[in-house]
Amino acid sequence: MELDTLRDADFKLLDDAVKDWSTLVKNLETLKKDAEDNLHKGADKADWAGVNARVSQEFIGKTAGEFADAHTQADTIHKILNDTVGELKGYHRQLVEAIDGGRKKSLKVIGYEGGFTVTTDVPPEARHTMDQDNQADITALRDRIQGILDKATESDDSARTVLRAIADQSTMGFSDAGYQDRDSAAEAIKRADELAALAKKNPDDLSVKDFDRINAGLKKYAGDELFAERFATALGPKKTLEFWSGINDPHRSDRELKHDRLEQFDDLQRNLGMTLANATQSDSAAMADWKRTMIDIGDKPIHGNHGGPMGFQVMSNLMRTGDYDDRFLKDYGTKLMATERKHTGNGRHANSAWHNSLAIPQLNRIGEDSGADPLTGYLKGLSNSPDAATDFFNQQFVSKDDPDNPFERDTDGNGKNGKVSLSNFQYLFEEREWPKESNLKGDDLHTGQNNLALALEAATTGHPAGEMPTVDTPAHNDGQAKLMQNLVASIADDPSRLTKNSYMSDSMGQIAAEYMPDIHRGLHPGVEGEDKLFPVAGTAAELSETDITRFLYSVGRNPEGYAAVNLGQHSYTTSLMQYHFQHPDAYLNDPNFSETENLKKTIEDVARVAGEVEGTIGAGRAYEGEIEGGKKDADYNAVIEKVGTWGGTAVGIGVGLGTAPLTGPGGVVAGSVAGTAVDEIIGAITGGAMKDSSGEVVYRNGQDLDGTKDSTYTLVESAAKKAGGNAGNSSPLIVSAAATAAEQGFNNAGQNVHQALDGEGIPRQLEKED
Repeated sequence: MELDTLRDADFKLLDDAVKDWSTLVKNLETLKKDAEDNLHKGADKADWAGVNARVSQEFIGKTAGEFADAHTQADTIHKILNDTVGELKGYHRQLVEAIDGGRKKSLKVIGYEGGFTVTTDVPPEARHTMDQDNQADITALRDRIQGILDKATESDDSARTVLRAIADQSTMGFSDAGYQDRDSAAEAIKRADELAALAKKNPDDLSVKDFDRINAGLKKYAGDELFAERFATALGPKKTLEFWSGINDPHRSDRELKHDRLEQFDDLQRNLGMTLANATQSDSAAMADWKRTMIDIGDKPIHGNHGGPMGFQVMSNLMRTGDYDDRFLKDYGTKLMATERKHTGNGRHANSAWHNSLAIPQLNRIGEDSGADPLTGYLKGLSNSPDAATDFFNQQFVSKDDPDNPFERDTDGNGKNGKVSLSNFQYLFEEREWPKESNLKGDDLHTGQNNLALALEAATTGHPAGEMPTVDTPAHNDGQAKLMQNLVASIADDPSRLTKNSYMSDSMGQIAAEYMPDIHRGLHPGVEGEDKLFPVAGTAAELSETDITRFLYSVGRNPEGYAAVNLGQHSYTTSLMQYHFQHPDAYLNDPNFSETENLKKTIEDVARVAGEVEGTIGAGRAYEGEIEGGKKDADYNAVIEKVGTWGGTAVGIGVGLGTAPLTGPGGVVAGSVAGTAVDEIIGAITGGAMKDSSGEVVYRNGQDLDGTKDSTYTLVESAAKKAGGNAGNSSPLIVSAAATAAEQGFNNAGQNVHQALDGEGIPRQLEKED
């Protein structure tokens, strides 16, 4: 800061700017409220159909979010400007006072480009009489003025740095980085530079104190946008990989860190992953270079000719936490699968380069797997980023036209195999030879396949795995529906893909629950008016009855899979019944019949499919109990007890009705259902489902399948009764008809299961289990 610049500063323009930003913040606050209350909430309540259901509603939601981000960014800029102007005014006042004070002591301050001088006003002929006190006054004034200018420079530079960093966060739209004052933003950037400098050190030279500073700093600032971007870009891609690999290197010369802080390595992995994920959301030029470089070095040993793990092996383990940028994940996944093809001969054999070995450090500290297989960590990252997951699984892994394609199948049933194209989903779910790993007890680990299931959950549902959909979750789109179709067909084609990997069933059950409208359509005979009988927001998955039967039966064999489908089905059926009771002509409005007769047929159709779903998963549960000698009974009860906490919202349980104004995305009921028919039905399930435990072999001869059948009739009958009552349109005739229809559906399921899984009437044969 030049002396004359601060001394002669005209703050009117800055004051006007601060005032203008204040006005803008107030206006944007109003626009933000209008966008949320009118635009966004109005869009959620609208009855979207066709393209609008897939595009417009999602676009409106994102647009409303931009108003919120604009308000946040404007508010932050206003606070930074206000803080800076206030400080500069203070320094201006201090400078004027210092100069005036010097003038009283016959001292003169002269500014020039690049500096200033302090001299005396005493005439030259009298200067020889000046004593040491006069010289001390000159030195003191010079130091005081320099101190003021230094602080003003720091204030000005700090504001410039922070404002530029905020502006760089988003090249299009607005950043949601919000700060209460300039100093907090400046402190975040300063801390990022300090911690990046520590992380750049040779890992052998990293002390316990350094480790603690980095870990604590990342934990505190991981969610800070400016910090994350600055830390990542200051550290750089290669140093990021060297840092995490280095502190995990078992051959480190410094043993103190690993001895004293080994139990905190998992915290550092989480905090570092969260920070990097946040950083990738930035659109700054420096971060764009970081992402490109990280992908470029992914297939190379991080120590060059000296070997070590590949970049993908290190970075993928840092993807297990946080929400990484979708574009980065897509590009990263494309290069990762290209590397997989290279090291497996297009999937012909296992990837020896990614097996756990003494040459690879323990790159994962979250869980038991070593982290040597980069797909394990990457898939966990995808489970937090639904859009990227959908894109990744639908990408082609290998083309049938590739002369080096090793995959052949009989696709037309003529007994002859031919080359087939495989998507990433098909390769990973059906063909890949996953690296073998075990825990300290010698038990096999399946972390990679479990993370695959989580990623598929995110990819098909549109929300992070393990979470429940909300009103803001977009309706299922073409890519999600396509993947759902492929998933169901794959398990139907070979149920052992799931039954021999039952740890995937919890995700498969949640997926099925959220596609209950699509499943009901597939099980309902005929297509006339099914869009009105079973409304679906967005794109419906086209599923065949046989494929659904084999899929649901396989999912139902696992306690967690069974519970998710069971609760999801009853939630959906009850919601759907209540909707049709409230809108009796929504599906059928035949003038040849009365309104009650039309509604009776509607509820019967709903109840029949509900019975078929329950009969199918019930058969799977009964079979599993038979072959397990009844020990699965305790597992089912434990799961039911656990999911009993889901009651209270239909979103928490699974799905509801896919039509406005009652629902949100993809057929999901949004909001509380306390006191509704759904709430009562779910309470009946979770409260009574554990009463079937008796004897050593509880499913012998289908004894408890009969119990499941009786429970189904009772619940469907109760759902019809409660739905009609809540809608103010009770009908004992319809309630009775619903129970009868549910019985028919349950019996239909038995026939379908026999045909679909015994091989009668279908080309596929179910392989007998070992």
